Amino acid sequence: MLEQGIKIGKMELANRLVMAPLCLDKSDRGRVSDALLTHYDERTREGCVGLAVIEHCFVREDGRFSKNQLSIARDEDVAGFRKLADTIHKNGCKTIVQISHAGGAVLQGMYDGDAISPSGIANPIWKKQRGELAPSRAMTKEDIREIIECFVKAALRVKAAGFDGVMIHSAHGYLLNQFYSPLTNKRTDDYSGSTLEGRTLLTRQIIRAVRMVVGEDFPLVLRFGGCDYAAGGSLIGDAVRAALMYQEAGIDAIDMSGGLCFFTREGRNDPGYFSDLSGPVKQEVSIPVILAGGVKTREDAEKLLADGKADLISVGRALAADPGWARKIWSQDR
Repeated sequence: MLEQGIKIGKMELANRLVMAPLCLDKSDRGRVSDALLTHYDERTREGCVGLAVIEHCFVREDGRFSKNQLSIARDEDVAGFRKLADTIHKNGCKTIVQISHAGGAVLQGMYDGDAISPSGIANPIWKKQRGELAPSRAMTKEDIREIIECFVKAALRVKAAGFDGVMIHSAHGYLLNQFYSPLTNKRTDDYSGSTLEGRTLLTRQIIRAVRMVVGEDFPLVLRFGGCDYAAGGSLIGDAVRAALMYQEAGIDAIDMSGGLCFFTREGRNDPGYFSDLSGPVKQEVSIPVILAGGVKTREDAEKLLADGKADLISVGRALAADPGWARKIWSQDR
């Protein structure tokens, strides 16, 4: 099944293998660097990847997660991204950019001003080895309006750079995922952490606002941290209902991953370790579902597809470690 083509919105993919948006920290103070161009070039040659997702790029300076994270926050960033899109396209692959705001996951010392979050509450299951988090303040309604506009402008920059679509990052404990999790959202207004409608509202507003400006033909994908796998956090049942809400708001595909637990699960490293989340979502939505986590071989990917856990399989660490990994798994067929 992995070699079969599939469509995400109007975008046709040659196969169902996705290069996951793994944060590389190889930018030049936020700009696309030669090291990044080389990294993506080596891993997409010969059209071996159906879709390459560019790592999360911050939409505003106060949402920068790490020193060398890519920026899509400025108009001058577009030129570098155009080089990146051209590099991947010449290899015969489709490519989209993941856009993000870290919110209350901003590391200490990363930004001089106030960090922002839904309720001024830090991720309670954050692993300290990732760094100490900066204190954050609860967002006002004006803050929320500004953040929506930042995502819209970032999506327009992605389109102007010649990419095939855009991915909104609402996973791994970053800002939109902080609104989704009851552990970090204690608001009592329209974005209330006590209702699924409130917890999903900001992400749905961003989806609709981005769709309005990029048009119906530009694929819009959501990376969704559907479950925190922690007491008091978001649940798999929540994710199924939320995914249907996001589909109604206008996404063309959904990439299932972890919530406040980041992209790992305690005590789990088996292939597709988020498949207990992606499987139920796939049963309910009518758009393609992407799954990442622990896939190391083609056999891993094929089994997850055959078992109905997802429509596409995303691979991060295996591709990062071996630039030729994707070409090798096709070698028998080609």
